[in-house]
Amino acid sequence: MMQTREIVTDDLATWVDRCAQALDAGDRLITLFGRPDAGGDTVVTAVVMGGEGGLRILRGRGRRHESFPSLTPRHPAAQMFERELWEQTGLIPAGHPWLKPVRYEGEHQQHMTDYPFFKVRGQEIHEVGVGPIHASVIEPGHFRFMCHGEQVHHLEIQLGYQHRGVEALLLRRPPLALASLVESIAGDSSIAYAWGYCAAVEALSGTRIRIETDLVRGVALELERVAMHLASLTGLATDIAFLQGGATYGRLRTAIINACMRICGSRFGRGWLRPGGVRYGISEEQRQDLLATIAAFAKDFAEVNDLMLDARSVRSRFRGVGVVGSEAARDLGLVGLAGRASGMAVDMRVSLPGRLYTRDPITLLTEETGDCWARLKLRMREIDESVRWLTRVLETPELDLASVAPALPGPLSPDTLCVSVREGFRGPVVQSLETGPDGRLIHYKVQDPSLLNWFGLAFALRGNEISDFPICNKSFDLSYCGNDL
Repeated sequence: MMQTREIVTDDLATWVDRCAQALDAGDRLITLFGRPDAGGDTVVTAVVMGGEGGLRILRGRGRRHESFPSLTPRHPAAQMFERELWEQTGLIPAGHPWLKPVRYEGEHQQHMTDYPFFKVRGQEIHEVGVGPIHASVIEPGHFRFMCHGEQVHHLEIQLGYQHRGVEALLLRRPPLALASLVESIAGDSSIAYAWGYCAAVEALSGTRIRIETDLVRGVALELERVAMHLASLTGLATDIAFLQGGATYGRLRTAIINACMRICGSRFGRGWLRPGGVRYGISEEQRQDLLATIAAFAKDFAEVNDLMLDARSVRSRFRGVGVVGSEAARDLGLVGLAGRASGMAVDMRVSLPGRLYTRDPITLLTEETGDCWARLKLRMREIDESVRWLTRVLETPELDLASVAPALPGPLSPDTLCVSVREGFRGPVVQSLETGPDGRLIHYKVQDPSLLNWFGLAFALRGNEISDFPICNKSFDLSYCGNDL
């Protein structure tokens, strides 16, 4: 969190140079976005993280429709950020090799059918279009496969069909009344979004919370991580007709989300976290219930994992399929589990642990092969690690997790920028809140990890058969609405 008067604001060209220098030095680009100011110019902000952790803010200012040298040709991880910046503000990243709409905001909204798909030419090349309407309850998105026979040479993904204008909606209500909206931005990451929002409001208002509150929030987040990884495993098992795995993972997920419901009344944690604290503590009876649920879960989970990993059909279907190598993952800026499955040792619970994960550390886990098999195994290992963390916290007798009444936050600090990062089950959920001279919000930036990882999925399909798409898609398990916002 910083006072905006303490942030150096450069002209656009100088800002680009500073960003390039930071990325050349190995800093990681966490987010990049713009907002209009009162004078009609655009204020652009980049947040980078160095190798030792900690965030640094780089800020610039440009006129609407002003162009600047694109960072993407040299640092491909910036490509999606620059596309979104162009779409939202009109600033033009000159030299960007893939300047296309992200979610059809503003003037682009009526031109979805004009999307400039990449073309692969050749006598035996054919295109296969899938979506945007899909079977079952899958969200809308269009997938355009360029194939030679059954082999995919290129996949392009067009999203934006459910753009809701979330960032504008977040400025229409008082800052303390946004929790129910924030936790519904991406329904399978309600806790990650709600905690990030609460932490930002608490920082901006100077509200101090007890460590027990952080622990209850941590329990909620790790339960969400376990449940949503189980949903992914259910889909992976079902997609290859490994029915015992599909049925068992689904049953185990139900046990976890029902345990969550017994505490807060919602299987997805809606209404559990609020600025200043949590609405529901964990009583001694609920603590014992959670420990019993987790112990029974861990036994069955280990058994079904052994069956899944030992099956020749599973190994044959997942190994070597949908590979994203470590160099490609770094270049594309993959985040969360998708990046860690390709050897990238980045987990915000470790890089930016805060008070909770400093007190009770989590182990950073990676896989090296970057294929569907790696993403499958890493989900299993991350569930095991979350279960170990939950058991350790819940078995600490001196902690009173029941008495955690929230403290009502006061007014927000004026002229302040706060960046909140919370590692959800897909990766880092980033929220940036900026206040004006009167303490009211003038900008609320939201970033789901899916925004950066969809391009990784498209890359993973290259050289694979088109029939591999369902398992590649499920191995990434990205959010359509998280991208569309």
